[in-house]
Amino acid sequence: MPIARIYQRPKNAMQSGRFRTDSWVLEFEPAEAKQPDPLTGWAGSGDTRDQVRLGFPTSEAAIAYAEREGLAFTVIAAPQRTLKLQAYADNFR
Repeated sequence: MPIARIYQRPKNAMQSGRFRTDSWVLEFEPAEAKQPDPLTGWAGSGDTRDQVRLGFPTSEAAIAYAEREGLAFTVIAAPQRTLKLQAYADNFR
């Protein structure tokens, strides 16, 4: 039975925007460990579910999909955003 993870997209650390952080993602846990390819050295496995990522507008939609398909799943809650409010004058204290 495949195991799925449902989580909210994190903010991209390289940019200041919050594009697509309100969407939820369902992806499958790897069923087997990745092995290096003897010819190229790239890591890979025969598990094709590793390539599947499904996007949902809400966590309820993702959970409903997993239950409808009979998937075991875990919901990973998004961390709370904490704002560090500071003034420009704080740089000189």
